[in-house]
Amino acid sequence: MTKRLKAAERRATILAVAKVLFADKGYHGVSVDEIAKRLGVSPAVLYQHFPSKEALYESVLNEISEKRESYVDTILTEPSDFKSVLLGMAQLFVNSISRDPDYLRMELMSALEDAPAAQHFFENRWRSFADYIEVGLKELAAEGRASDVNPKAASLMFQGMIRELLYVKCIQGNERYKGMALNSLLEQMVDLFLAAIGYKQAA
Repeated sequence: MTKRLKAAERRATILAVAKVLFADKGYHGVSVDEIAKRLGVSPAVLYQHFPSKEALYESVLNEISEKRESYVDTILTEPSDFKSVLLGMAQLFVNSISRDPDYLRMELMSALEDAPAAQHFFENRWRSFADYIEVGLKELAAEGRASDVNPKAASLMFQGMIRELLYVKCIQGNERYKGMALNSLLEQMVDLFLAAIGYKQAA
C-alpha cells in the first residue's frame, strides 16, 4: 500500500520533481501531465496544490529565492579589502550552485525560451556581484588602486567568467578541467580578473 503523503510533503515532492523537469526541458517543454506522471499521481493531485503550471513554476522560483545566498556574513567576517570580499561572495555563490546545478540549468532554459519574468529573477541573483564591482571599482579608481575601466563592462566580464566556470565544472563535466578543483579554479579566475582591472592591494 502506497504511503499517503501529508500536504506539505506532497507539495515539497512536487516542487523537487518540477524543478528537475523545468531544468531539463524548460517551462514550455514540460506539461503538467508529464510532471504528474513522473510523480506517479494524477494531474488533479497537482492542481490541488498549484492552480496552474505557471503557479508551479513561480513556486519553484520562490523556493530558489528562499535559499538564496546571503552575502552579509561574507562582508562581516572576511577582511574588508575588495579582493577578499569579492572572492568570498564568489565562493559562496559557486558552492551553492555546485550543490544544486538545476538552478543554473533553469537559468539557461529561461534565456533560451525568452521568458522575461524568469530572466529577471535570475538576473537578480547576479546583482550583488554587479553592484559590488561597479561601486568598488569607482572607489578604487578614485584612490588610484585600479585602472579607470568601465565598471559595467568589468562586472559583465566577471559574471561571464563565473558562469563559464560553473558550466564546465557543474553542468558539462568538461574533461579538460576534471583534475582542477572548483574553488582552486575560482581563486585563479578572481586573480586574473583583478589583474585585468589593474587592482592594487592597499599598503
